[in-house]
Amino acid sequence: MSNESSGPVSRILKATTKIETHELRATILSFLFVFALMTAYFIIRPVRDAMASDWSRAETSWLWTATFFFSVIGVAVYGFIISRVNFSKVVPGVYVFFAATFGAFYLGSGIAPDPTLVDKAFYVWLSVFSLFHVSVFWSFMSGLFSREQAPRLFAVIASGASVGAMVGPSIPGFFAEGIGVMNLMLISAAILLVPLPIIRALEKLKVTELGNANLEADLSQAKRLGKNPFSGFTLFVSNPYLLAIGIFILMYVTMSTFVYMEMREMLAVYERPERAQILGRIDLAVNTLAIITAMFATSRLTTRFGMATTLSLIPVLMVGGWLVVAIVPLLGVLIGLQIARRAGNYAVTKPGREMLFTLVDNETRYKAKPVIDIVVYRGGDMVTAWFHTVLRESFAFGLGGVAIVAAVVAALWAASGAYLGRTYNRSIAASKDAVRDA
Repeated sequence: MSNESSGPVSRILKATTKIETHELRATILSFLFVFALMTAYFIIRPVRDAMASDWSRAETSWLWTATFFFSVIGVAVYGFIISRVNFSKVVPGVYVFFAATFGAFYLGSGIAPDPTLVDKAFYVWLSVFSLFHVSVFWSFMSGLFSREQAPRLFAVIASGASVGAMVGPSIPGFFAEGIGVMNLMLISAAILLVPLPIIRALEKLKVTELGNANLEADLSQAKRLGKNPFSGFTLFVSNPYLLAIGIFILMYVTMSTFVYMEMREMLAVYERPERAQILGRIDLAVNTLAIITAMFATSRLTTRFGMATTLSLIPVLMVGGWLVVAIVPLLGVLIGLQIARRAGNYAVTKPGREMLFTLVDNETRYKAKPVIDIVVYRGGDMVTAWFHTVLRESFAFGLGGVAIVAAVVAALWAASGAYLGRTYNRSIAASKDAVRDA
């Protein structure tokens, strides 16, 4: 690998983002990888989100229940396939598969007799996709970069997701009327194929410029996992470290669900175009803030203060944010909380959470991680959606009461983040000691 400077741009990037010269190409390609994924998703996400306010709390909860069960089935099928297919085909195969399903939705939309059923099927399937494609991407990233590189690079790479989340909605925002809503499916499907050559290039850079040929999950070697398709589930429930990550995600999901449900109800008074406009402005604010934070602050936060601070920072802010909502239960305040929560997740919490998987082995990264990212997440969606419905309908809680409950959950979320961060820090320190003693 070469450590020579390639010019002033490289020096500026190193000074502002902590990217080393030999890591630059892999970081840029990883950035473009997740940018393409999120652009494809956010092209059609506004279509899904604008539907939700037309349905009752119970209908939405049932849809989230369906999403959970389809997620379980999806992860089980993925576990079966990945146990029998070479790594060199797994990651690109996931994106080819989802591109094909979007093409199938496009073809099926013209012949379905009930548009409401199509809307709900699309809502569920896109919700499954929204976690699956990101989980597979970060599994690949955690096997591409080393433990030393991840804290410096993951936030910068994650900012590609925020840029994609800004570019994606602009396509339906400016061109949906001329293109047609269902044609957006074909555009999204085409963009999902963009990462295929990027994956191949990153496989080569891993063993050349990055110098990480010894890391697990080397796709270039076409290794295979164990044959048990359910080993990801058993690994998750038997490993305290993975269970702690699952609890951390469950607390995060509770935050997401409560904000989503309350905003859904407050936006119900607006027409669909107005809702889409409000949601679009929120997306713009979220992603602008997330990009700035990820590019210039997150890596410094992680390397200077450690993972315990990184993982507990946003949960602590959420405790205060929910208490403000409890005192001033207005839509504008809730929107502010949503912007802070999502931007903080994209820029700080999500990259920090993905760094946790640089400590695990091949089997865990590709089989247990989807269980956590998808099944636990969607199971949390299902449980917390019904929990919110019970609070609202059975106990007659208003937004203020829901906010108090959410603040308590946020405090538990902060505690779980601090625990995971300390565990990660101890593991990294032990690895460094072992290298020095060798």
